[in-house]
Amino acid sequence: MKLDARRVAGFLRDPGACRVVLLYGDDTGLIRERAEALVRGVVGALDDPFRVVELAREQIGQLADEACSLSLTGGRRVVRVREAGEGATEPVKSVLAGKGPALVVLEGAALAPRSRLRALVEAAPDAAAIGCYPEEGRALDETIRAALTEAGVTAEPEALHWLAGRLGADRAATRQELAKLALYAGPGGRIDLAAATACVGDFAGLSLDDALFAATAGDVPTTDRALELAMAEGAAPVGVLRTALGHMQRLHRARLAMDSGLSPAEAAKAARPPVFFRRVNAFARALTLWPVPALLAAMTALAEAERACKRTGAPDQTLCRHAILTLARRAAGRARAA
Repeated sequence: MKLDARRVAGFLRDPGACRVVLLYGDDTGLIRERAEALVRGVVGALDDPFRVVELAREQIGQLADEACSLSLTGGRRVVRVREAGEGATEPVKSVLAGKGPALVVLEGAALAPRSRLRALVEAAPDAAAIGCYPEEGRALDETIRAALTEAGVTAEPEALHWLAGRLGADRAATRQELAKLALYAGPGGRIDLAAATACVGDFAGLSLDDALFAATAGDVPTTDRALELAMAEGAAPVGVLRTALGHMQRLHRARLAMDSGLSPAEAAKAARPPVFFRRVNAFARALTLWPVPALLAAMTALAEAERACKRTGAPDQTLCRHAILTLARRAAGRARAA
């Protein structure tokens, strides 16, 4: 089933008889936060070695067996899968066909509406799909206000408005910035615009998606800072490169549509998966900077970088940063030459 947004909070506390939960969308921080909430709701902790198991993308073949396993200490187990993509469809189908008691939590990131994995989970009565997208408008205002209230501080309307314009791209980064701001204000403190601008930097709330959109649009400083933040928050180099490859593939499809007669703006709005509206302009700009041969070469380079990162002892973070920043520098060079 596809879970209604109004039911999400209660469901995260108690997923009941649900056996598979798919978290997908553009906000990787929100996906991680909701996955952790599900684990805590079932197990009570994130690090119970008997009741919580995490599978990497390469271990997806073990999913059905793990879902059927029982805990030595009793209680329901949770199987958490990072970077769950289309390759998880058949293993998840096996889980749903069986009677395994564990709760399977899939972190799927940006899955297209036509994704086979999404379709499978949404159609199953004992599974739930939850979209996780960057907040905006009133929802973001409420999140900021609630986080500050929880920390025992208040904020002036002008400061709240300024914060809403800087935060929201990634839930984890948003919470980190608000925690820093609350610490600055102190218990019972009140945040004005000066305090907000002093504590929350121009790059606050940047996510991996921000790094990739900045890179393909030729914005080298934002690419570097956003990538640094994403890695500091735990983004794995191989995962970053795979996400970058998916981004370039989406650009490639849109560029082909543009070469068939669409304008950059039309091709950006028609892209699949859909481009988050705040990033449509950056995506359209990238379409003008990346001809098809350059996109094909970039995709090859990203795939080679991923293979290099998997070699034993390889400096994977350095290789990853070099690959992404190379994209940004090439785009910037084309922008200067235009």
